[in-house]
Amino acid sequence: MKKIRAFAMTAVFAVAVTAQGFPACAEELSVTAPSAVVMEASSGQVLYEKDPHQVRSCASITKVMTLCLVMEAIDDGRLSLDQTLTASAHAASMGGSDIWLEEGESMSVDDLIKATVIMSANDAAVVLAEAVSGSEEAFVSAMNQKAQELGMKDTVFQNCNGLDEEGHVTSAYDVALMSRDLMTHEKIFDYTLTWMDSVRGGETQLVNTNKLIRTYQGITGLKTGTTSQAGSCITATAEREGLELIAVVLGADSTDHRFQDAAALLDYGFANWKVVVPEAPALERVPVARGMVPDVAAQAGESPRLLLKAAQTGEVETEIQWKELTAPICQGDVIGTLRYCLEGETLAQVDITAGESVEEVTFLSGFWYLLHALIAL
Repeated sequence: MKKIRAFAMTAVFAVAVTAQGFPACAEELSVTAPSAVVMEASSGQVLYEKDPHQVRSCASITKVMTLCLVMEAIDDGRLSLDQTLTASAHAASMGGSDIWLEEGESMSVDDLIKATVIMSANDAAVVLAEAVSGSEEAFVSAMNQKAQELGMKDTVFQNCNGLDEEGHVTSAYDVALMSRDLMTHEKIFDYTLTWMDSVRGGETQLVNTNKLIRTYQGITGLKTGTTSQAGSCITATAEREGLELIAVVLGADSTDHRFQDAAALLDYGFANWKVVVPEAPALERVPVARGMVPDVAAQAGESPRLLLKAAQTGEVETEIQWKELTAPICQGDVIGTLRYCLEGETLAQVDITAGESVEEVTFLSGFWYLLHALIAL
């Protein structure tokens, strides 16, 4: 049985953090939309919010969740990009933004995703939904289940494309959560960063509804939406110097204002925050009591991405706390903790694990050890 006891033994290393530029203040940020959020993607930390949990319609921002489930289906093999799907009567009946699919018309998954992302096509979204779950109704149930898993407490989906419907609601915060999930599927950026494309062999032209992909430095996506109930909405994602941000704007009174608000939110995030990835310290072997060998190799987990205010200076201290080890030790056992701290605050911590197994000394193992040693002489 393993015996591992904690004891206070701390080593401290330092990583310099310097200020970058002159960040704008939140008080200087002007957002015309009634509800908005800026979230850092890797941590999910909210950097700015304006009525973030106000329950609102979100129009085609709904398709972010649709795309989450579609990309999951591709990842696990239930769909493939070159697979051909056929439009049902229900899919062909959609109104609003469409690519005018006819019942029985076939199109590849790749082209349907293009149409859904770039042109915000409601009919294409339904075809994809039906392919994943069998029906739009079943797919919407899966959307709501996924929303619960992501902690989207303000959200209820009634359809997969965002057409105005009673009870179909979300919030800026929830949109940020599902946008963050979609960003884990890197393939999606091939579509969200495409300005113009076509389907049907070039017969149907697609022009991206997100104008920021042509004007904003570091933009990566993600989705726009507009209906009479929702107003003008956007979830905009961007990356600069390793900092990934999600800016959500719901209910803007015009398309120009939604883009202006999103750009202002992203500017605020980039001006006020930065990401530091400290180098992990070198780790020496750790003593093990009653082991066949006196110590064990130590391995630290991946260095974390530390989200810091741009104005913060000083040193990120790296503290190591070991456990007191008694054999047997199995490879992968947690044998210590590596903490990253700044100004007395713990920013992150990772486990330190055993890089190998260490057997406990027993009479029999000791006998064989001595025998092998004598034979080797």
